[in-house]
Amino acid sequence: MRTSLLPSLAGALLLMLALPPGAAAQAAPPIDLRILAINDFHGNLLPPPGGIRIADPDDNTRKINVPAGGAEHMATLVKQLRQGTRNTIFVAAGDLIGASPFLSAMFHDEPTIESLSMMGLEVASVGNHEFDEGKVELLRMHPTDICQGPHPFLGARFHYLAASTIETASGKTIFPPYEVREFDGIRVAFVGLTLKGTPNLVSPVSVAGLEFRDEADTVNALVPELKAQGIEAIVVLIHEGGFPAGDYDECPGISGPIVDIVRKFDRAVDVVISGHTHQAYVCAIDGRLVTSGDKYGTIVTTIDLKLDPTTRDVVSAKADNVIVRTGTYVKDPEQTALLASYDKFAAPIANRLAGSITQTLSRTPNDAGESPLGDIVADAQLAATSADNNGGAVIAFTNPGGVRTDIPKKEQGGVTYADVFASQPFRNQLVTLTLTGMQIKNMLEQQWLDPKRPRVLQVSKGFNYAWDNAKPYGDRIIADRMSLHGQRIDPATSYRVTVNNFLAVGGDGFTVLKEGVAQQFGVYDVDALYAYFQANSPIGPAPVDRIVRMN
Repeated sequence: MRTSLLPSLAGALLLMLALPPGAAAQAAPPIDLRILAINDFHGNLLPPPGGIRIADPDDNTRKINVPAGGAEHMATLVKQLRQGTRNTIFVAAGDLIGASPFLSAMFHDEPTIESLSMMGLEVASVGNHEFDEGKVELLRMHPTDICQGPHPFLGARFHYLAASTIETASGKTIFPPYEVREFDGIRVAFVGLTLKGTPNLVSPVSVAGLEFRDEADTVNALVPELKAQGIEAIVVLIHEGGFPAGDYDECPGISGPIVDIVRKFDRAVDVVISGHTHQAYVCAIDGRLVTSGDKYGTIVTTIDLKLDPTTRDVVSAKADNVIVRTGTYVKDPEQTALLASYDKFAAPIANRLAGSITQTLSRTPNDAGESPLGDIVADAQLAATSADNNGGAVIAFTNPGGVRTDIPKKEQGGVTYADVFASQPFRNQLVTLTLTGMQIKNMLEQQWLDPKRPRVLQVSKGFNYAWDNAKPYGDRIIADRMSLHGQRIDPATSYRVTVNNFLAVGGDGFTVLKEGVAQQFGVYDVDALYAYFQANSPIGPAPVDRIVRMN
């Protein structure tokens, strides 16, 4: 890529190639290519509660929520964005499935695969959540595990790409590393990969036998291979991202892993389509266009490239994040029919009343890392395993990444099974095991394996502790402030502790839990929460004071 960054307008970034004097007269006109991109769809076939949060157009000092998303509206927008453009391609940057709402998850995300195939999605990188149910399930492109849906599942019509995910036994990638498409005679490579930290984000069992290599090193090693094929235009679809300043269609500043990764990329890389952090941005990083389209289908990113017929390279790139506004784009009838066919099977279960709430139960943590909904989930898991015959647990811990959405208060405060499932969509089995007080402390220290993104476990009622952010890793938990019902946790005493099976096998880096003994398996996490609502409704948020941050 031979480009220089020029100023932009209306949130779009424009990369232009400076041509020598007189060259414009002889140069053939550039070839236009429109790339439509999404990321982190997570099976949100229906518009997600809350839509997308953006700056208020009338007062940019505050944020507002705009109703957005849903496969029916997205399909209409994608069709509109394709119109009038000779060359288009629809791509994605991972986490299309996994951590999905009930309508998709009940059928192993088959409805989402069908919906996106119907929309014309063509290539996608794998994300960490694509591995939630393991490699075999991800590789399933034919109906080897037919769910009881309205019709047989025929598999995806789009192609997954996985340049950095290697089977250790064969040394080969689990999916092709890239796909080459030709537009008016110019070949463009789309390289797909996920983040190298995937093993720390999913169950170790799910990624056994797989290696996740460095993102930039992987791409750079492919550049000579692509160039040998005469390919100069390279687009990277990567499931890793950043944290921007500014609104959804701009980027006055960005931090996070994607910055260093892009800076390490070979200069041959022209455009980077990112994801994972559930952020929306259109950025320039190291002179290259880098985009991300929020989450849950609320945005379609439109990227317009100009390709030089002589050099076969990208000479101009601009992008805009287009909100999938539910009030603007009508529902696509094909998508409506598809969703209705699945909803016919799902609705009787989804609409079962679990209980009620007095206020919205938020998953947003306070400064110490504790959230109202996280507390309730932990309490539900303790309630399900506290009886002697169910494990005899006295403490329960749950990972914050497993608490996926708020449980919003609706009319009359009713909470359905679908609402409960949306907040606990992984269907992890509860495991009660024995840990010493010292092992509990060591486990809590592992919350800061990644100091930039600590994973603060949610804890059940009766257990309290304090942590000091000024202390080094391994010394943040204040031993004297760890207590159970007011009694200090004794390092030598054994305690029965409940976690989910994801944590029990060392998920999220909590390897101390693999030392637990006398394991007893229980109900699924979502069923524990459903039973808790049935037994304790109406439920409201309680004071979040179980975890104390000292600095």
